[in-house]
Amino acid sequence: MTSALPLAVGRIADLRAALHRHGIDALLIPSSDPHLSEYLPEHWQGRRWASGFNGSVGNLVVTREFAGLFADSRYWIQAEKELAGSGIALMETAAATSPMHIEWLADNVPAGGCVSVDGAVLGLGAHRALAQAFSSKKIQLKLDIDVLADVWRDRPSLPLQPVFEHAMPYAVTPRAEKLAALRTAMRAHGADWHLLSTLDDIAWLFNLRGRDVAFNPVFLAFALVDELRATLFVSPGKIDAELTRILAADGIDVAPYDAVGEALAGLPEKARLLIDADRNTVGTLSHVPAAVTRIEAINPSTLMKSRKTDAEIAFVREAMAQDG
Repeated sequence: MTSALPLAVGRIADLRAALHRHGIDALLIPSSDPHLSEYLPEHWQGRRWASGFNGSVGNLVVTREFAGLFADSRYWIQAEKELAGSGIALMETAAATSPMHIEWLADNVPAGGCVSVDGAVLGLGAHRALAQAFSSKKIQLKLDIDVLADVWRDRPSLPLQPVFEHAMPYAVTPRAEKLAALRTAMRAHGADWHLLSTLDDIAWLFNLRGRDVAFNPVFLAFALVDELRATLFVSPGKIDAELTRILAADGIDVAPYDAVGEALAGLPEKARLLIDADRNTVGTLSHVPAAVTRIEAINPSTLMKSRKTDAEIAFVREAMAQDG
C-alpha cells in the first residue's frame, strides 16, 4: 500500500501560492518567536508546521521552485527521515549559527528580487546580516508580512496558562532588589529605559514562573523598565488580581501583551533605551521612535542571574540530586 504524501507537500504548495499573491520571490521561516526562544510555543512552530521537521533549530527557505531546510549535523539523520517525500531538500550546515541560508538566498534570489521574513521573529543581528548580504544585488527584505498567517488556518492561539510567583525560600533575592541592581546597571550604561524580551531574563527578574513552553518554566511577556517603575506585558488573565497587587507594591505595572509596541512608540523623545541586539527582534524594535537613543549592550540581568548566591547553589545541588 502506498503511504499518503506528507502534509508538508500541500503546505509548501500553499506557501508558494501566497508568495505569488504577495509578489515575493523567497520566504524565510526561522525557528524563532518574538522572544528569540530556542523552544517555542505552538503558535510560532511555523517551520515545523510547514516542513514536518521536528528539530528545535533550523531555517526553512521556500521559493517558487525550491524548498530547503537548513540544519546542522545534530539533525541530519532525523531531518532526512522527516523530510522524506516532502520535496524539501536537506541543506546540511556546519553549525546551528551557520549563515548558509543567508548566503543561499543572496546567491539564488534574482537581483532586485524580494525576500520575506516575519520581522516579529527576526533578531536584530540576523536582520543586519541579511541586509548586508542582499545589498549588492539590491534584494528587498520584506518584514511586514506574516505569510504563514495566510495559509496556517488552524494555527494555535497564544498559550493562556496562568503566571505564578516564584516565592521564598526558592526566590532568594526579592524582585525589588533585583530591579534596583538592574537600574544601577542601566545608569552605568547611560540609559534611563530598558527593554527585555527574553523569557528567562523576565522570569528571573520578576521572580515569576509559567508553563507557556513545554519543559521550560517561563511565560510569554515583554518588560519595559524605567528609573522608577517597570511594566510587564502579559496576555490578559494570566496574572490574577492578587498577584497584580503584589507586583504593584514592588513598582511593577501589568499591561496587555500586545501593548508593548504602543508603549515603545510612546517613549519620550530624549529617552535613552538599553537593548540587547542579540535578544530583541527587528519587529519589536520597529516601534521605537527614531529620536530615541538606542544603547546596545548585553542584558544586565543575563550576567546578574549567572552569579549564584550560596543559597541558590544549594538549591541547584538539591535539584540535581532529585533529577539525576
